[in-house]
Amino acid sequence: MLDIKKLRNTSEEMEEKLKSKIPDIQLAPILELDREIRTLKTEFEELKAKQNTASKEIGKLKRDGKDASSLMEEMGTIRAEITRLHEGISQKEPHLKDLLAHLPNEPMDDIPVGLDPEENVCIKTVGAKREFDFEFKNHLELNEKLHLFDFKRSAKITGSSWPVYTDLGARLEWALINYMLDTHRKNGFSQIIPPLLVKEETMYGSAQLPKFKDQAFKLDDQDHSYYLIPTAEVPLNGLHQQEVLDDLPKKYTAYTPCFRREAGAAGKNERGLIRTHQFNKVELFSICEPEKSEEMFESMLQSAEEVLTGLGLHYRSMLLVTGDMSFASAKTIDIEVWLPGQDRYYEVSSVSNCTDFQARRSGIKYKGDDGKSHFAHTLNGSGLATSRLMVALLENNQREDGSIEIPKVLHRYLDDLSDLTPQELVTK
Repeated sequence: MLDIKKLRNTSEEMEEKLKSKIPDIQLAPILELDREIRTLKTEFEELKAKQNTASKEIGKLKRDGKDASSLMEEMGTIRAEITRLHEGISQKEPHLKDLLAHLPNEPMDDIPVGLDPEENVCIKTVGAKREFDFEFKNHLELNEKLHLFDFKRSAKITGSSWPVYTDLGARLEWALINYMLDTHRKNGFSQIIPPLLVKEETMYGSAQLPKFKDQAFKLDDQDHSYYLIPTAEVPLNGLHQQEVLDDLPKKYTAYTPCFRREAGAAGKNERGLIRTHQFNKVELFSICEPEKSEEMFESMLQSAEEVLTGLGLHYRSMLLVTGDMSFASAKTIDIEVWLPGQDRYYEVSSVSNCTDFQARRSGIKYKGDDGKSHFAHTLNGSGLATSRLMVALLENNQREDGSIEIPKVLHRYLDDLSDLTPQELVTK
């Protein structure tokens, strides 16, 4: 949520910034509604003061044995007007809140302006694309003999785009998750296991609602409605909603399955594990003072990159233009790995500084040196999403015979297994 005072005082500058993310944004209707509400509130408070004064005067007249009928009649008119104003405010305030909830976070001043993802800026490249001296296979072709995941049987269970990991595929997935959690704990992030279902207000607080309601899976229970989390960022942000913290920073990491409707895009590049309704992800989440959020951003980025360098994967870091950033983000850097089978880079981590945007929606504050409560800054990042990471490992580490070299950092999670071969994965 944006600060309404900032929208009032710098409306032209703010509209220009917000249009760089969502071009059709118009602040005029919001500011006009805000003015109407403030006018009604001013009139309401004035009449309440007049009512209080008149009540005292009526009491005095009655005590003195004087006629108070005309003043009491006037009081009736005032009460009716107060009721009308209160109803008007009650009707307009939810509408204003809804309009504000649809405004994205403002980009930081140094973010490149643009709407096309092709304009994103590459700020770092680590390693190089692997050169193959044989005809390489994509992860689905490799899986035909490796049998690491099974989409045909998962379709019988749930439908398309819901993967089942089998045998060593499941173990390799689990090894990746444990390696990432170990890395982030070493870097000072405390591990959390959050619920996978959250309330509507928790989704709202992280800015998933109302903007992305159609992309979420909703469950209607007998007494409550819940949402399946699209990312662990949602419950981690909800941990401290409506709290005033005095022990910042908070640094969390969590593994969860994530659930999203945005799957099944057409084309060969979106098949298999590239885009699914359910995927595993290790999340990084931080809460800190505003003056420390840029430093925290860099530490989260480094922790995510450490995972990839340990796996020996080629990747690049992209500073996103304004129009490609997430709704809640003020600054985002995507980490993208090269997938030979798709002939392109794919995001495996997105690290974002959300400034005080989520904190305002969730009521997350901290006690400042001045003794007053201030809104904190929240940051989130994938550390990392495993499905595309699995694709990167298989496609970049394949050999001509279809076997896969397992990175050394994963050996200890796999009983020192160093290779995946078709023979080892045949069902016994």
